[in-house]
Amino acid sequence: MARVLFVFSIDGHRRFDRRPLSAAAVQLGISYISALLKAHGHETRLVVLESRRGAAEFPLVTERLRAFEPTLVCHTAVATQYPFIVRVAEHVRALRPNLPQLIGGVHVSLNPEQALRDGFDAVCVGEGEHPTLELAAALDAGLVPTGIANLWLRRGGDVQRNATRPFVRPLDSLPPPDRRMWDEWLDHSRPPVHTVLLGRGCPYQCAYCCNHALKKLAAGPYVRMRTPEAVVREIESLAAPSDAAQNMYLEVETFMLDSDWTESFCDRLAAFNARRRRPIRFGANVRVTPHIEVERFFAAFAQANIQSVNIGLESGSERIRRDVLRRYYSNDDVLRTVRAARTHGMQVALYNLIGLPGETWRDFLETARMNRLCRPDAHRTSIFYPYPGTALHGVCREQGLLGAGLPTDRERKQAALDLPGFPRRRIQECHDYFDVYVAHANPMWCRLHVLWRRCTEWVDRHTRGLPGYWRVRCGIAAGQRLVRGGVRATVDAVASHVRTPRELGG
Repeated sequence: MARVLFVFSIDGHRRFDRRPLSAAAVQLGISYISALLKAHGHETRLVVLESRRGAAEFPLVTERLRAFEPTLVCHTAVATQYPFIVRVAEHVRALRPNLPQLIGGVHVSLNPEQALRDGFDAVCVGEGEHPTLELAAALDAGLVPTGIANLWLRRGGDVQRNATRPFVRPLDSLPPPDRRMWDEWLDHSRPPVHTVLLGRGCPYQCAYCCNHALKKLAAGPYVRMRTPEAVVREIESLAAPSDAAQNMYLEVETFMLDSDWTESFCDRLAAFNARRRRPIRFGANVRVTPHIEVERFFAAFAQANIQSVNIGLESGSERIRRDVLRRYYSNDDVLRTVRAARTHGMQVALYNLIGLPGETWRDFLETARMNRLCRPDAHRTSIFYPYPGTALHGVCREQGLLGAGLPTDRERKQAALDLPGFPRRRIQECHDYFDVYVAHANPMWCRLHVLWRRCTEWVDRHTRGLPGYWRVRCGIAAGQRLVRGGVRATVDAVASHVRTPRELGG
């Protein structure tokens, strides 16, 4: 029996009793790998680290190595977490020089040579379930791993670059993801929102996404869906036995690609919910697709109790979507999709992406205008990050936009590019004050409102530490509302930290 330790890192959360994650944050990739390993008799453990803590997390790694004594360590990391994971691997190597370390995930699948240069013993290129199982079995049997498809293996000074195997088919051949491995790291104080995988792969060629590159790594169909029956069985296993109200998220890239599959799945989901006293509420991603019967799809969603949808606007500029992102739909298509979702009683969230190569401030204002027209219930606005291996990373490199390097902290919240028509400072401002630009149509008023917000935030930040008696002498008492020149919010924030003359004994 092999003992496999999985290492997963997050950008940073306030940790309460070392349970920072919600059930929605469970990483399904390593969960599927762990499930397959356990199904074949191997033992797995998970350690979740906070990259912002840096070396302060290393004692936790040391403790897990001593307590579990793994025969294999498996790392995974997105591009922004990769430098930290390299440091973790170096720490493991210093403690256990002969302990094999494997790394997988999208970043190293598209940049395997980098992982080899950084000293990993094995690199998984593509899907990791069966390669990891075969590696664990070889190590358990005391054999030298060789010829394992999807793995690049270091053997002394040489590297064995094995070919990739076809994409996993059917997906139902994999056991359900191992969610129990996350129990130690979850926040159990709130009801869980489980994520359920419906399928893998995407047929589109969006330039900022990794799918256009991942589909080239192996043979066979890249887009694969689980059977509706298997998905509903997993949902049944996750449903609260108390029949309490519950929310779940349906994870898939191409929900509306196959109308027959979608309708069959929604029918089975509706039948499942009909047996419950309190139906489970579902959320899902929806892609704007021209020339499809959106009313038909949303009617099926409503029947299945899908109550919220995320719609990828990305940019309100049709030029940016077409020429930069390779997303071919009009603003009218977006509005039509939003109206159809609302007609069937669904909440709508829009995905926005700003700071893209070729984008100008005027393009951003188009994004704000479209949000104003759509009036979403929520928005998820991110700053573009050029992930290595994607088409847009190559564009940024050719245009000299990458500079000395990319930031690795505050992923998609910190401006990564300094564009000719959209400076880094302005990108950051538009992200931080996105709601201001959505609320006001006049760009000049937006700029004035942003400046006012900055001033009030500065005053609030720099007056919190003032002694209470100083504020009282200025005539500001706790709870007092002063309106002067439209700055009531600032005074309220200051007043909340002030003691009254009575409290001071005056």
